Amino acid sequence: MAESNRPSPADPDAANCRAVSPAAVKRRAQQSPGPRHKYQSPALGHCFKKVTLTKPTFCHSCSDFVWGLIGFLCEVCNFMCHEKCLKTLRAVCTCMAPSQVQVPVAHCFSPAGQKKRFCCVCRKQTEGSTALRCEVCELHVHADCAAFSCADCRCCHLDRNLQQQDTFHHHWREGNPVSAARCEVCRRSCGSSEVLSGLRCEWCGITSHAACYHRVPPECVLGRLRSMLLHPTCIRLNSRNFSKMHCYRITESCNQDLDNTDEADPPAAAAAARDLQPAAPESGKQVIKVFDGDDAVKRGFFRLVPTCRGLKNEEVEAALRAFYLPDEPQHFELEDLGGLQRHHSDDFLNRNAVAPDNRPSPKEGGDTKLLRAKPRRDDVIKVHAAWTRSGAASVAVSETSTAASVLSEVLLQLDRQEEDASNFSLQEVYMSSKQVQRQTLSPQEKIVDKLQEIRKLSLRQMNQTRFYVVENRDPAVQVSLLIAGLPPLLTKEEYTRLMEQHLDFKSHLVTFTHFYDAQGAVALQISCFSEAERIYMLAKDTSISNKTLTSLVIPEIQHQKLGDEVCPLLVIVNPKSGGLKGRELLHSFRKLLNPHQVFDITNGGPLAGLHTFREVPRFRVLVCGGDGTIGWVLGVLETIRHKLVCREPPIGIVPLGTGNDLARILRWGPGYSGEDPHHILASVDEADEVQMDRWTILLDAQDISEDGKDNGFLEPPKIVQMNNYFGLGIDAELSLDFHLAREDEPDKFTSRFHNKGVYVKVGLQKISHSRSLHKELQLQVDTQEVPLPNIEGLIFLNIPSWGSGADLWGSEADGRFSRPRIDDGLLEVVGVTGVVHMGQVQSGLRSGIRIAQGSYVRLTVSKPIPVQVDGEPWIQAPGHIIISAAGPKVRMLRKSKLKQKKSPASRDGRSESPSSRDGGH
Repeated sequence: MAESNRPSPADPDAANCRAVSPAAVKRRAQQSPGPRHKYQSPALGHCFKKVTLTKPTFCHSCSDFVWGLIGFLCEVCNFMCHEKCLKTLRAVCTCMAPSQVQVPVAHCFSPAGQKKRFCCVCRKQTEGSTALRCEVCELHVHADCAAFSCADCRCCHLDRNLQQQDTFHHHWREGNPVSAARCEVCRRSCGSSEVLSGLRCEWCGITSHAACYHRVPPECVLGRLRSMLLHPTCIRLNSRNFSKMHCYRITESCNQDLDNTDEADPPAAAAAARDLQPAAPESGKQVIKVFDGDDAVKRGFFRLVPTCRGLKNEEVEAALRAFYLPDEPQHFELEDLGGLQRHHSDDFLNRNAVAPDNRPSPKEGGDTKLLRAKPRRDDVIKVHAAWTRSGAASVAVSETSTAASVLSEVLLQLDRQEEDASNFSLQEVYMSSKQVQRQTLSPQEKIVDKLQEIRKLSLRQMNQTRFYVVENRDPAVQVSLLIAGLPPLLTKEEYTRLMEQHLDFKSHLVTFTHFYDAQGAVALQISCFSEAERIYMLAKDTSISNKTLTSLVIPEIQHQKLGDEVCPLLVIVNPKSGGLKGRELLHSFRKLLNPHQVFDITNGGPLAGLHTFREVPRFRVLVCGGDGTIGWVLGVLETIRHKLVCREPPIGIVPLGTGNDLARILRWGPGYSGEDPHHILASVDEADEVQMDRWTILLDAQDISEDGKDNGFLEPPKIVQMNNYFGLGIDAELSLDFHLAREDEPDKFTSRFHNKGVYVKVGLQKISHSRSLHKELQLQVDTQEVPLPNIEGLIFLNIPSWGSGADLWGSEADGRFSRPRIDDGLLEVVGVTGVVHMGQVQSGLRSGIRIAQGSYVRLTVSKPIPVQVDGEPWIQAPGHIIISAAGPKVRMLRKSKLKQKKSPASRDGRSESPSSRDGGH
C-alpha cells in the first residue's frame, strides 16, 4: 500500500504494525468503564474484544453456531468468531481490504433486490432500497458503505494497464454463498443465511471456508461453464477513462439513482444511524461529527463517532475505526471545527448519520472535527510491479525523495537494475470502488509532498491508493465504437457525411470498419483515446431524424486464443420481458459468464452482440425474451450473416414472453419461472441442434376490385419474416386489440397471467363477431387454387404450437397431409370459425379446420384485414400476400431430454448458482 506503516498479510514486518497500538489498547482498557480485553490480529487488521452474547450468533469464520455466552467481535468491521477460530483466522478486516487487491478493477453498482444479503464492508444485513450490488460480481453493500469498498471486482479483459499472467487465479469473494454450499477442501458446510461467511470463486464457483481456501490450488479452470465462457485473456479492450458501466454496456437506467455518488440518501443515513442512541449528558458519552479531509468537508461527507468525553486518544481511535483506517492513532489528530457552518450544497452527503433535518449541529451539543494526519518528514511506501501479481518493494522516502529516486530503488529490489530507468515510470493508482484512476508521476515530484497532499484531501482515499512501477510503452491505440440509431438503408458515403456533420470527428483518427445499412449502424475504429471518448459522449447526446443515437464500446475478441473445445455463448436479454425477470436474468448471466458476452437488447439491439462476435469461428446464441424478441434476433442475423465468420450460430431460448410458442416446441418450457440461471446455461451446453424453416412474407398492397383485378398500388410493398405463424382475421384482430391495450397502459402488462386475462376479455367482446372471411380471400397453395370453408380466421403454421401452446393442426392421422415438422419445408394452413372455436382449441377439445399444406402460398385480399406475424398485429390493406421459404434453414437449440450427466470435471464448477437467490428468482 502507498501509506506508511500499513500492514499487509504478505509483509514480514506486519507484526510490528497494528490497527490499534498496544499502548493505546492498554490505556483504553484502563480508562474505559469495565474490563475490555483486546485481542489483536495485526496482519489481518482486526481489533477483537471479548463480548457477552445476548442472542443466537454464528461465527463468521467457520459459519457454525457460537455456543455459550462469549464471542469475539472486531470493533472495526463487526467480524464475530469463536475463540478457537482466532488461531486459524485468515479473513482480513475491511480496513485491510485494499491491500488484498491483486488487479484494481472498479465495480458497477446498481440498486439491489429485496433478498437477504450481507454487506461486504460492515458485515451487517442489507436492507431493501438502501442496498447496492455490483452488476458483475457478488459484492453487496449498504449505500453508505459503498465509499469504503475498494476496486476488487473481477478482471474480465486485458488492456494496456493489465498484462496477461502465466496462471489464471481464482477471484475470491467473501460471503453470500448459497446455504447448501460446501467447502472444496474439508467438504463441510461453508454457507450461511445468518452471517457473512465463506469464500467463493467468482469464475469457477467453488466455495471454501476462510481458513481453508489457501489449500485450494491457485489456478482457476473456470468450472462447469468453461466451454461456453469467454476467458478474460481472450478479450482486449482499451478503455482508459471509459467507466466499467460503459465497457460492459450497462444502461444508465440501471444506475440512474447512483450517478452522483455523493448525493444524500436520508433513508440510508437514518438506517445507518439506528444503532446510535442518544446518550444522557451525565453518562460521559458523546457523538462527534468527523470529516476525513478537505474533500469531505467540501462535500459534507462525515461519520458520526460515539466516544467518551475528554478522552482525546479514544476519539482518534474511534474516528480511525469509523473510516476503516488501519493506521496508528499517534500519527493522527482531530482538529476542532466547532465553528464550521452547516454545509449546504447539491453534493451534500450524510452517509453514517440521521436524516438531514435531524443531524446534530455544534449548537445542539455535537462537536464537528476534522481528522488529520500529522506531518511526516519521512515515510515508507510499497510499490507494486505492474507486470506481476506478487512483485512489490518497500521503499523508505524522505523530504528529498523524488519519483525518480524511488523508481531506481524499486528496480534494484526487483532485480531489474540493469535496465534503463527511463523505460519505467511511477504511477499513482486510486482504487475507488466505482472508478480506478491512474496518474503518472513526473520524475521530479516529491513523494512525501504527494503523500501529504493525498492525506490532506482524504484519508480514505489514501487508504485506497497504491503505487505501481510500470514499463513505458506506446502501443497502438485502437478503440472500437458502434454507433446505432442512424437512418437505415443509406449508402456508405451518406453515412460518412452524416457522421462528419453531426459528430465533427477528425478523419485521420477515425476509420469506418463496418456499415450495417439495414439496421442504421456503423462501426468505428479510433486511434486516439481522447477522440474516442469525445465521440462516445457526443453521440449519446445527438439525435438524427428525432431519434437519439446509441453509442457502445466494443471489445476485441482474440478468437485465435480460444481453445478448440470452447464454443462461447452470446447471451442477448430483453430486460423488459417477463416483468422484472428479464432484468434479473441479465444480472445473473453477467455474474456467471464474462459480462462482455452478455448484451442488453434495449441498448443497441441484437446487432451489438453479433458485431462483437463477428470474427468468432464458432459460437452459440441464447435469447432471453418472448417470440417477438426471438424474431428480432433472427431477423438481424439474417441480414448480417454474410459479415459473420460463423454464419449460422445455433440459437437457444429462455422464454420470457406471454405465448412462448417456439420455446415450447423446443422444450424450453411455457415460460421462465425462476429456474437457476446456472442450470439454464448447463442445459444450453447440452442442448441438441435442430433445423427450423423460416418464411418470407411479401405484402403487396393494391386496389383490388370486386372481380379480382388490380387497379394500382395503395402503398409500397413490405417484406416481413415469419418464424412461428401468420394469421388473418379473428385471431389477428384479438392480437391487435391486445396490442393497443398494452400500448395505452404498458405498466400493467408485466405478467403472463395478466396478459392472458386481457386476451380472454377481448375475446369475449368478439364472441358474436361475424365477418365471413372466406368471401374476402382467394387462396393458392403450390399453384393450386384452394376453396375456403366458412371461416372467420385463417392461420399459416410453421410450428405445431399456436396461441400459448395450443395444437391447432391436431394430432389425428390424415392421409391427405404429412405429419408437421419444423424443418419439413411446408406450411400448414388451418381455419377457425370464431372465438368459440378458438377457445375450444385452447382447451384441447377441438382442433382447427385443416385446409392445405404446401411450400408456396399466394393470397388475394379484397378488403382491409387484421393480420399478425408471430404476435405482431396490424391492419393490412387489400392486395396480394405471398409466402415463400426464406433462404437457408436456421439452427436452433432444443433442450435435451436426457438428465444432465455427472462428470468429474463438474466438481470444480457450480452445483448451484448464487445468482439464483437474487430478487425475482
